[in-house]
Amino acid sequence: MLSFVIASILIELTPGPNMTWLAVLGTTRGRAAALSAVAGIAIGLTVAATVAGLGLTALIVEVPAVLSFLRWAGTIYLFYLAWDAWRDADGKNVAINGSARSAFAQGLISNVLNPKAYLFYAAMLPQFIESGANPARQIALLSAIYVAVATIIHAGIAVASGSMADWLQRSPQAVTLRKALAVLIAFAAIWFFYSTGVTR
Repeated sequence: MLSFVIASILIELTPGPNMTWLAVLGTTRGRAAALSAVAGIAIGLTVAATVAGLGLTALIVEVPAVLSFLRWAGTIYLFYLAWDAWRDADGKNVAINGSARSAFAQGLISNVLNPKAYLFYAAMLPQFIESGANPARQIALLSAIYVAVATIIHAGIAVASGSMADWLQRSPQAVTLRKALAVLIAFAAIWFFYSTGVTR
């Protein structure tokens, strides 16, 4: 169990779309919005765990159209998030500690559309299932542990980046910095498209 916790921490500390987006969201829209996004991400990861636990991940592996749909939809959605951040770069439409409901929905959608989340559970969880024990119960427990680890790390990013929101509002370079952060999300979308293509 400890080895699974350590593996989960290492995986979640690896930079990816969630980490990049949360950092941008917290910096531009505040801590409350970022923490709402963390809740959405957690539910999205739980959905992926449930799908894997029911054995439905095979559809993603065996039916190329399903993986292709999730890959393209997830990439397009990340580009939408980048465009949304770029559009609000002037700060006129940005409400610090606002847009909590929107951030929650964005976190949920971006993870439900992430095929790597489904494939991760299907590939990783069986390695830590002990023989002789109830597989379904172990999968549920391991999934809960992973979601908990991910949520703690994501919450840390949300709090840390959210503490910079007020400072960014006062910075004379605020627009430039927000546009640079939006570009980071676009790069994360490109990385996401490439990495999900490798999984096939």
